Amino acid sequence: MLIEFAYASAEAVEGGEKAAEGLAGTLGAVYPNPADIWPTMVAFVILFLVLYKFAFPLIIGMLDKRAAAIKESLEKAENTQVEAERLLEEYKQQMAEARGEASKIIDQGRKVAESMKEEIVAKANEEAAQIVVKAREAIDSEKKAAIAELQASVADISVAVAGKLIGEKLSSADHAKLIEKYVAEVGGLNDN
Repeated sequence: MLIEFAYASAEAVEGGEKAAEGLAGTLGAVYPNPADIWPTMVAFVILFLVLYKFAFPLIIGMLDKRAAAIKESLEKAENTQVEAERLLEEYKQQMAEARGEASKIIDQGRKVAESMKEEIVAKANEEAAQIVVKAREAIDSEKKAAIAELQASVADISVAVAGKLIGEKLSSADHAKLIEKYVAEVGGLNDN
């Protein structure tokens, strides 16, 4: 047993040394060797200065150009939008004017139709009045002709009746006097 204990102790000591070496190796991997840090820092500073002198101005120039292009595109888009709004307003104004013109044309058409209707009605009324006047004139002339014919017939009949009543034949002068007297009497009755 004692041998076993000694052997275990020896192994423990060797394991501790290995553990310490492993721990140091692990810490060395985490923390760089200070001798390796300086060349890396100098290389980084030189690389930064070269980039600052040559690459950064080009990159900044490209970014500035890109920003200018974007700004120009935005301004063009804004100008296009303003122009589109202006054109829309013009279109709306033209549509309103066209509607106003159409309304005026419709109103004028209605007025013309109304005046034509009034003219046609007035002309028809005038023609009807003329027809009535002509008809009355025709009736009056027919009436006068009928009255004249009736008077002539009545005069002839009256003379014949008077001749029979008187029993003698009237002369043509007596006959004319009698007709005139009768016509005057009949004409006086017609006036009433």
